[in-house]
Amino acid sequence: MDNPQYKIALIGAGTIGTALGNVLAEAGRDLILLHSVESQVVEDISQAHINSKYFPTLRLHNNLHATMDERMLGQCKIIFLAIPSVVMVDYLIKIRKHLPPDAILINLAKGFGHGNKTIIECLQDEFPNPLLTMKGPSFAREIINRLPTGFTIGYRDPGHITKIDDLFVNTNIHLDYSADIRGVEILSILKNIYAVVMGIVDAQFNSPNLRFLILTKAFQEMRKVLLASGGNIDTLFNYCGYGDFTLTALNDLSRNRTLGLLIGKGFFTEHVSHELVLEGKTAVNVFYEQISKTMRVEDNFPIIAELYRIFNTKYEISLFVNKILNSPE
Repeated sequence: MDNPQYKIALIGAGTIGTALGNVLAEAGRDLILLHSVESQVVEDISQAHINSKYFPTLRLHNNLHATMDERMLGQCKIIFLAIPSVVMVDYLIKIRKHLPPDAILINLAKGFGHGNKTIIECLQDEFPNPLLTMKGPSFAREIINRLPTGFTIGYRDPGHITKIDDLFVNTNIHLDYSADIRGVEILSILKNIYAVVMGIVDAQFNSPNLRFLILTKAFQEMRKVLLASGGNIDTLFNYCGYGDFTLTALNDLSRNRTLGLLIGKGFFTEHVSHELVLEGKTAVNVFYEQISKTMRVEDNFPIIAELYRIFNTKYEISLFVNKILNSPE
């Protein structure tokens, strides 16, 4: 295929990249390019229109193509970034010369970049491109099965809104928007932290009353952390806020809730996924260290403080819920 035929690309052919790419391909948005470093994934999509690693039973649309060649990104006008946050910035710097400087880059990853900065802040330091972030309550399997799904688009330049809105017309993707791009990024990290909390609670108690008591406390503390981190309170009520938090905190398909369930049952050992533990621990440590520069974390953010102890000290997990319940309001 000729390179200029591709106007929309997704870097990363995992679950979310494949799901969104297939949605756009089905909607007739020209030819959609999936860029991946996984040779078997590229081969399977190219030859059989199946991503056998992530969606082995689903046939992908013929307009969704895959490549390992980053040069094919050269004519794309919109590029979704669907690779893990821990490798995002370094990888994009590596392929910098193949990214058109005027292409809109849309971050789908949820995590910190370099130096405790958000992904968007890191990319702003390195690239001249227009930058957006896209976050919301979105399990990839439901997206690819065409179930209605909400995302928040965080932006700085409102001129980009129409382009993204038009992209998802007549699809199962529903959008809201926020000019608080930092807040959108921060909430996508916070919701994972507090999903761990809800997993711990539900592992120890089968109590709806307690579940929603702690859920309320967690949401209140998320609000305080968001404001302390420079976000806007209104962003809590976008898809990226309340919606993404409750999806991640209360659904057993959530990796971070699952981590909490394992911790709550006493399985916080080497058998727990190293990647998942590192992701949660890194986020907790960043927020704890940032907050502690200006105030005492234990007095103002007791849930973060307890999670910090879980990840960094020898901790008696049976005491966790009572410590949260008896913490300052």
